[in-house]
Amino acid sequence: MSHVRRFDHIGITVADLDSATAFFVGLGLEVEGTGSVEGEFVETVCGIRGAHCRIAMLKSPDGGARLELSSFVTPDHVPGSPAAMANELGLRNVSFEVGDLQAAVDAVAADGYGLVAGIGEYEGSVRMAYVRGPEGIIVSLFEQLG
Repeated sequence: MSHVRRFDHIGITVADLDSATAFFVGLGLEVEGTGSVEGEFVETVCGIRGAHCRIAMLKSPDGGARLELSSFVTPDHVPGSPAAMANELGLRNVSFEVGDLQAAVDAVAADGYGLVAGIGEYEGSVRMAYVRGPEGIIVSLFEQLG
């Protein structure tokens, strides 16, 4: 028996919710909703007394998986490793298929976000690049070829 019914979302904690939201909207995600949570529910789930956070829920244009961005109002956030590489334990990357990889890379570069390394091609079937997004989040962008 499977306990999982469907994949719902990935959650990422950020310090600057507005900047992170703008980055992902710039890639083509849509804001599904925003809000704030505090009190017994969030304290119980997170295990953090006095927790209060703002949330933005984003969805992909195809209506598939969602991305939850949250920023703690209280207590103060604890910095992560903004220069984390793919071999560091934890969330490796958030990945999105794009129609034109170079155009997507150019668009995020215009906003000040750059490649982690370069654009790779795998056996003529896919092109992919890691982009270092807001607060060090690694975003994998890939384009299907052919």
